[in-house]
Amino acid sequence: MKSTQALVSQTTASPPPVHTSQISLPDHTQLPESDGTFVKNFQEHPQSIVLTSSIEPVLQKLHPDGRYCIGQDSGIYWKSTEPAEKGAEAPDWFYVPNVPPLLDGEYRRSYVLWKESIAPLIAIEFVSGNGSEERDATPPSETKKAGKFWVYEQAVRIPFYAIYEVKKASVEVYHLVDGRYEQLQPNDRGRYPIAPMGVELGIQFGTEETPIPWLRWWDADGNLLLTGDERAKVAEAIAEQERMAKEQAEQRQIELEELLSKYRDRFGDIPE
Repeated sequence: MKSTQALVSQTTASPPPVHTSQISLPDHTQLPESDGTFVKNFQEHPQSIVLTSSIEPVLQKLHPDGRYCIGQDSGIYWKSTEPAEKGAEAPDWFYVPNVPPLLDGEYRRSYVLWKESIAPLIAIEFVSGNGSEERDATPPSETKKAGKFWVYEQAVRIPFYAIYEVKKASVEVYHLVDGRYEQLQPNDRGRYPIAPMGVELGIQFGTEETPIPWLRWWDADGNLLLTGDERAKVAEAIAEQERMAKEQAEQRQIELEELLSKYRDRFGDIPE
């Protein structure tokens, strides 16, 4: 990452008087929210919501102080440059630990790495094309942006990088080891442990309720992490079971009292 001093333009004229004030760099409210690319398919947005909604309870336990943030197709500004988008990437989904979700009372519009210096723990890209963009390890040049893979591996140094092939319903997960990404192999359940989060990442294949595959989280014991809607349905089903059990118990009590009443009418009180 270049120092702010490198941003000052050079001149052959006599140097101006030295000022003690620092150069003012743009913050998250002054930078574009994304890299300007269109969402490539209609599943991207609900897929992001599924990942976020299901992982929130885990992150709330990991961060009882609430210091974490989740980005969904939001810009990560890793380098101060002109235009600003040249020094940014916008993963479809990412999670940053140990940073406040709000800045000056506002939700983040982007994540400015050069101001906070904490890399995301994991970034996820949803592939709609052939995947070349997500696997592009080309370093930056004067005329072209760096490839996504290079940025996440060499510039931002994100410990885990997942590439989800939407059409193929497959996922690759890379782990940063000694400064280079190594592709992980799935465990016996066909999923990829993300140890710092205590979860696994994998594909939930079609069911009656959700006929298309989804990228999902599981806990370390192999239990699917439910979305908010799914948790609400489970809670509703449990409440309904408890209501029915209570009604059945009350009905049995009524029937028992009726039998006792008939017994007393015929034989008198039951001796103690």
